[in-house]
Amino acid sequence: MNLAIAISLILLFALGVPVAVSIVLASVIGIEFFSRLPLLMVPQRMLVGVDSFPLMAIPFFILAGNLMAAGGVSERLVDVAKSVVGGLQGGLAMACVLTCMMFAAVSGSSVATTFAIGSILIPAMVRHDYPRPLAASIQASSSELGVLIPPSIPLILYGVSTDTSIGRLFIAGIGPGLLIGGALLTFLYIFCRIRGYGLRDREDRSSFPRAFRRAWAALLMPVVVIGGIYGGVFTPTEASAVAVVYALIVGGLVYRELGWRDLWPVLRKSVISTATVMLIIAAAALFSFLISRSGLPSEVAGWVTEVFDSPVTFLLAVNVMLLIIGMFVETSAAILVLAPIFTPIAVQYGIDPVHFGLIVVVNLALGMFTPPLGVNLFAACAVANLSIDKLIPWLMRFVLVVLACLMAITYLPWISLGLVDLLY
Repeated sequence: MNLAIAISLILLFALGVPVAVSIVLASVIGIEFFSRLPLLMVPQRMLVGVDSFPLMAIPFFILAGNLMAAGGVSERLVDVAKSVVGGLQGGLAMACVLTCMMFAAVSGSSVATTFAIGSILIPAMVRHDYPRPLAASIQASSSELGVLIPPSIPLILYGVSTDTSIGRLFIAGIGPGLLIGGALLTFLYIFCRIRGYGLRDREDRSSFPRAFRRAWAALLMPVVVIGGIYGGVFTPTEASAVAVVYALIVGGLVYRELGWRDLWPVLRKSVISTATVMLIIAAAALFSFLISRSGLPSEVAGWVTEVFDSPVTFLLAVNVMLLIIGMFVETSAAILVLAPIFTPIAVQYGIDPVHFGLIVVVNLALGMFTPPLGVNLFAACAVANLSIDKLIPWLMRFVLVVLACLMAITYLPWISLGLVDLLY
């Protein structure tokens, strides 16, 4: 059955069938022709897959991010970032990274970050004489911070699929997020100094006190959400609902840029995004059930422990595999299918499941802005009105920077676990 499902998946992917539909169809083929299970298992297991209280955080965080984006948060965060680093050569490019780090703590989605921030900063960088492909590459690579800095939808999915504490994962994501953000800032500063970009970045820069006064309410949201979780006020799922209420208050009452007419487009966009993610979760739950029932995870575990005799070689192999998979498979589906298989193996090697979760998510986040199917790459190209082939020569520099950070995160567990150990 496993071979039939694998062949069916490959053929469906090759035909361009959407990921969720491909997984469901391949599972149906496996059940109908290569097992004695009734087809009633298909809707049953899909329903079980989405019948989870922690998963309620996903639609709420998606809605909160869209509300904040529509409520004038993006422009204010850009102003704050420019006020901090805009005085440096290359400051506008660095402001893109810094803004993405701040918006990531609001939206929880890298694609939302790409559109919300890219629509402002890509045209601004082009006006300041940055090459358009470079501006789009900076945006595409910076937006991956949206899946690392909490709240993070991929971290929620990993926590649900492996029964790992979402609260610990959120805290663990801060270190890797700051590391990658800091590495990108350092690289851009040096690169712009060498190449001579960003000589006019000091123009149109607000003072920090003025920018902070305009953006304080937006900057307070991560403090409210994360502080509430670790102060024991509410759970991560309840925090997502608090984030929605806070976004409504900020956009509607504080900034007064979110009106009744804006709510319908925001709700519609959030429903479509939620439905997409939930369909993938339901399909992956069915797929995972069939794979687990066939005994494949134990077979894979046995093979891995025979081939790789140490945690070092195991993690290297996992990194290579996830990097390749991340280039072709949607992040949510990859987490839900692969995390339940490889996390127990990692635990056998003495690797903390929280640390392993960050390794998985960083790998797949890297796939979000690498060709051929990186979603951030497509989003940045759409905003910049460019074809992907024009970005690739510029993009490889940023891929190498994030790869170096990935190796540090993989083999230096304290980057992920330092704050977790401190708080717990």
